[in-house]
Amino acid sequence: VQLVESGGGLVQAGGSLRLSCAARAFTTGFTFDDWAIGWFRQTPGKEREWVSCIVGSDDSTYYADSVKGRFTISSDNAKNTVYLQMNSLSPEDTGVYYCAIARFWVRAPPLERNYDYWGQGTQVTVSS
Repeated sequence: VQLVESGGGLVQAGGSLRLSCAARAFTTGFTFDDWAIGWFRQTPGKEREWVSCIVGSDDSTYYADSVKGRFTISSDNAKNTVYLQMNSLSPEDTGVYYCAIARFWVRAPPLERNYDYWGQGTQVTVSS
């Protein structure tokens, strides 16, 4: 599975961005129903941080406390695309945002080690 993120950019504090993560499978029969798709972010000098996740089978969603109420994850299964709508952005949200996809996990949301495939990342910069 190949994941391609887009939608990053520079925005002022208080603004919004919508990130997209398009999945392309190299086998037939790929469906989000079998996967969980997560968003992570990383800033220089810090560990990668989990942001949000959506479980394909039932569209259940999960959020880190730091983004709850501001970010919304959604999916368009027909397009094999997951979105992360980010509102009320602050400079603390700056970082490279990665999407990833997990096939197996024990309990939702999947742990970072459960994710099998990762995108290349898209830069989000929030100016104060």
